[in-house]
Amino acid sequence: MKKDALIIVRGGGDLATGTIHRLCSAGLRVLVLETTQPAAIRRQVALCEAVYEGEATVEGLRAVRIEALEQAQSVWAQGAVPVLVDPEGACIARAKPEVVVDAILAKRNLGTSRDMAPLTIALGPGFVAGQDVDAVVETKRGHRLGRIIREGSAIPNTGIPGVIGGYGAERVIHAQAAGVFMNVRKIGDLVEKGETIATIRTPEGAEIPVTAQIPGILRGLLRSGYPVTPGFKIADIDPRREELSNCFLISDKSRCIAGSVLELVCAQVWQ
Repeated sequence: MKKDALIIVRGGGDLATGTIHRLCSAGLRVLVLETTQPAAIRRQVALCEAVYEGEATVEGLRAVRIEALEQAQSVWAQGAVPVLVDPEGACIARAKPEVVVDAILAKRNLGTSRDMAPLTIALGPGFVAGQDVDAVVETKRGHRLGRIIREGSAIPNTGIPGVIGGYGAERVIHAQAAGVFMNVRKIGDLVEKGETIATIRTPEGAEIPVTAQIPGILRGLLRSGYPVTPGFKIADIDPRREELSNCFLISDKSRCIAGSVLELVCAQVWQ
């Protein structure tokens, strides 16, 4: 095994967190790179919250924000994962990672390239395996979820959320106007159809209510005070009322993707 091999994960949202958690659980050294204003809605299971709070913990894994690459070592010594604000990946060349994982899930390539590390992996659509990166992992729910693609791309983004409890598009809420998002309810709350869960304060001073389209558990909710534009994803409702604990646990989808990333990483670092 390549001792102290560094794995850099670009992105710390909920799907990325599943991968980060799996890699750290396997004893690998991980550094997370994030943007200045992460927009995760499943914030209870997103290590990117460390950018705002200084620290975040998901299923026993603690993430700590650092201000410089040199501070990473002290965080690893604590058994935690460092999170550095570096949306451009400027530190990657200096860090010399063995693996770079693009887990931004932007549905397009925001700058990851094969020359960043001996092994580069991307999650989801927007990348071509063998050109942009070495491998792509499928992120669309269904029979192909988690499959490793070494040539070609993941299934294109349809914009239609996967069906959970009989509901698809209606369980995910998007901003209907530009403005500042303000929470009324919190993650884990039971909500009814038509209930106001948040508001958007427009530049003109209007306060537009954001309402639930279905009854269920408020599984995801954007951070209060975040600036949004029309169509921006702001909330997620799980219609399965008995699944409250899911708000605070890494999802099955995330763990499936994480297993494929770990498979690729192990093949690289255990040579």
